[in-house]
Amino acid sequence: MSPKTIISVKDLHKSYGDFKAVQGISFEVFEGEIFGLLGPNGAGKSTTLEIIETLRQKTSGEVIVDGMDLDKSPEAIKKIIGVQLQSSGFYPNLNLTELIHLFVGLYQNKVDAIELLKKVNLEDKAKAKYKELSGGQKQRFSIATTLINNPKIIFLDEPTTGLDPQARRNLWELIKEIRDNGTTVIITTHYMDEAEILCDRVAIVDSGKIISINTPNALIDELVATGFEKVKEVKKANLEDVFIHLTGKEWREE
Repeated sequence: MSPKTIISVKDLHKSYGDFKAVQGISFEVFEGEIFGLLGPNGAGKSTTLEIIETLRQKTSGEVIVDGMDLDKSPEAIKKIIGVQLQSSGFYPNLNLTELIHLFVGLYQNKVDAIELLKKVNLEDKAKAKYKELSGGQKQRFSIATTLINNPKIIFLDEPTTGLDPQARRNLWELIKEIRDNGTTVIITTHYMDEAEILCDRVAIVDSGKIISINTPNALIDELVATGFEKVKEVKKANLEDVFIHLTGKEWREE
């Protein structure tokens, strides 16, 4: 049984005057997968996601989200997606419960704030102000806010940037858990180890075009088949594995 397509992008273009940020991108995201959009800065991946998220106008092309045409049903699409906010999107002096109630008011639905915080291991911080949180806690709370409207799809933009190894690994487990509970996850990251571990499939974007799309394993196998060899012998673990093994994986806050 073939997987259900939940996002379909066909021949997407976005231009700013003479500059072509997105040049004919096409791809599909399957329901229930973690899909990675990878590429160097300025490659067009953020622009592509912002178009799908209804935050930016496209120049041309077709975007279908859960069977709905972006041109015809942007408001309906907004109701089934969750978009991770950057830290500047939160009032620093409000506590986490107050911030959740603020977002719930925007969505006009009912959410148990403590249950939501429990999902991201922050229930003990319910009365803490946002500005008092550590970097890892802020990222977990940011992901929690994407779940407020019980979305079918969430978008995470470089969710582990600046986090220590324990916080990164714990965030990976959280993202997998969200996927396992039935939510499709679209992620951008500059960490290739993160993409390799988390993503069911990845699209590599450069200069506004998709240059390759497949599972991480298949892309690695394709490269190896060309005769590529690493200069350094491949080991069964890396230094981050050593660090985690020696210092533990438990939640730690700064």
